[in-house]
Amino acid sequence: MSDRERRREPRRERDEEREELDERVVDIRRVAKVIQGGRRFAFRTVVIIGDNKGRVGIGVGKARGVPDSIRKGSERARKNMQKVALAGTTIPHPVVGRWGGAKVLLKPASPGTGVIAGGGVRAVLEAVGVRDILTKSQGSSNLLNVAMATLDALQSLHSAQEMASMRGKNVEEVLPFWERAARRASVEVLTPENGSESNG
Repeated sequence: MSDRERRREPRRERDEEREELDERVVDIRRVAKVIQGGRRFAFRTVVIIGDNKGRVGIGVGKARGVPDSIRKGSERARKNMQKVALAGTTIPHPVVGRWGGAKVLLKPASPGTGVIAGGGVRAVLEAVGVRDILTKSQGSSNLLNVAMATLDALQSLHSAQEMASMRGKNVEEVLPFWERAARRASVEVLTPENGSESNG
């Protein structure tokens, strides 16, 4: 019994990990393969999985039935999950991603803006954990290409520390303008209090 319990523990941990992940089915299409006796139809499914904490993956599954294609796509998405550099609820800097004929522009936004995106772009960004961002999809409207272009853009992101070291500047100079304004406001609020305490 003890050996069986030990074997079951890893399975329970895997189930808990799967429950924590955010899984989204973006596209289901019927595809045909021409064979000797005619056409063989199957379903192609695009699945996006993320943990809402900076990790996301995209998987494509193909099978004769829709449930099997979704299962294959989710398994491949879990294997392909990658870490993305985020800045709070948005991204550190503007970036452009390309995949096939699709081109996606991502721009950071101040808190409270929301995810201004649609289709595959929104699914990828929400799965990775972005809550405030401005986007523009240019070129092809194919959902798979748009989702892959969004992932390509996210992979090319750099953190504020990396950008500062690359450009030879301080980290505060590379931060988004609303974060710089918030830091200045906090400094201005603290300075008068310190001055009044010294006068008293």
